[in-house]
Amino acid sequence: MIKQDIKLTTDAVVFSKEGGMLCILLIQRKNDPYKGHWALPGGFVEDDEDLEPAARRELEEETGLRAEKMTQLYTIGTPGRDPRGRTVSVVYYTFVDAKAHTIKGADDAAAADWFDVMALPPLAFDHLDIINYALATVNK
Repeated sequence: MIKQDIKLTTDAVVFSKEGGMLCILLIQRKNDPYKGHWALPGGFVEDDEDLEPAARRELEEETGLRAEKMTQLYTIGTPGRDPRGRTVSVVYYTFVDAKAHTIKGADDAAAADWFDVMALPPLAFDHLDIINYALATVNK
């Protein structure tokens, strides 16, 4: 029998267009690993939870932003992507009007803010790879 110890997470890529500039919503991590670094909103899927609701829940818990619908982008599970152990993430994306939403870091996010996709801060985990994939896919 094969024993696996794989954790399942979701990540949310939330875009907004601001005066011709494409922005992305990031959270500043409150806890290790990568405490203080910026990251995509996301987290662990609960045992009784479906994937898209998990992505929407984590997004709302960490930023206060409620997304009605998100689209599944892809799944990433490269070994070593999370120092806490083997983690597979199902990534979702959506577009919102940033001006229509008040955001605030909460739960395990110390802060939340919008960033120009052309001027991103250093990111936790492999989130720059995820954002680059999202940009290449969504901009087609």
